[in-house]
Amino acid sequence: MAACEGIVFTEEQEALVVKSWTVMKKNSAELGLKFFLKIFEIAPSAKKLFSFLRDSDVPLEQNTKLKPHAMSVFVMVSKAILLQAKCHMILPVSANGFVLQTCESAVQLRKAGKVTVRETTLKKLGGTHFKYGVVDEHFEVTKFALLETIKEAVPEMWSAEMKNAWGEAYERLVAAIKAEMVACSQA
Repeated sequence: MAACEGIVFTEEQEALVVKSWTVMKKNSAELGLKFFLKIFEIAPSAKKLFSFLRDSDVPLEQNTKLKPHAMSVFVMVSKAILLQAKCHMILPVSANGFVLQTCESAVQLRKAGKVTVRETTLKKLGGTHFKYGVVDEHFEVTKFALLETIKEAVPEMWSAEMKNAWGEAYERLVAAIKAEMVACSQA
């Protein structure tokens, strides 16, 4: 197992992430698309990282491949967080599993004080992100888009504490992915 040590993730932080995800998963298709549209609004060049968007002239909202991809990312979150909460297991994820792994990271951070991802999953995430040239700025844009999407999805629940909980879980996941990216660059 690969791990990323972190500060103590409290029961309250875990509860904020889990509770907000429980509400958001009901609109996973819509929220997944909003999340990706925010990324592309902030960083239009990020479209080049997705083969199905590179040469497309179709507006993003109408792209037949983006919608299912975006939804699958959010659906994976739902399945992973439920499994994590019930069985304390970690599921393999797709190359674009930021949201999935962020939710999982929140639960792990609380229970173990660190984010632990299966080594094979982490290698896949690191390898894919390395292959496509993902850099620090991409992770920052993704974090901002994630937090904004959550804020808009659950405005009545949104607070500085929730923002910090999601942000902490995301940062720990990204640190683990970046460590694998470094390993890929040295291979």
